[in-house]
Amino acid sequence: MTELIRTDSTNSSFRTLVSLLDEDLKIRDGEEHAFYSAFNKLDKIKHTVVITKRGAPAACGAIKEFDSETVEIKRMFVKPEFRGEGISKLVLNELEKWAKELNYTSCILETGYKQPEAISLYKKSGYLITANYGQYKNVANSVCMKKKIS
Repeated sequence: MTELIRTDSTNSSFRTLVSLLDEDLKIRDGEEHAFYSAFNKLDKIKHTVVITKRGAPAACGAIKEFDSETVEIKRMFVKPEFRGEGISKLVLNELEKWAKELNYTSCILETGYKQPEAISLYKKSGYLITANYGQYKNVANSVCMKKKIS
């Protein structure tokens, strides 16, 4: 059974999944990991999604306001044993739906060239590569993407 939960960053399953995400990113990002982790603090994230499958936390994601019309997709992760089951698409769809309910019109995100599976998911979901924004402006490994949701 698959259960989708809307919650916030205090949720223990979300925090567990984010810890696993950070372990994975530490390996992928190598020396750049400290830079990225500075922008992934959980204390300001009010809108998170957790998916449990077979009673275990399986995937997560979050949205965070970027500006009055835009949310940033953050902390997307699927545990390895649940990959290939379409769960990441469920998380992303729910985050976009929630953003629309909150009256946002666009989603942006940052991922990295060292995460080709993430880039593929976002492209298949209608995200287009855009100029790097904010703190990612001059970061060669960063890939920034955007999608209109209304």
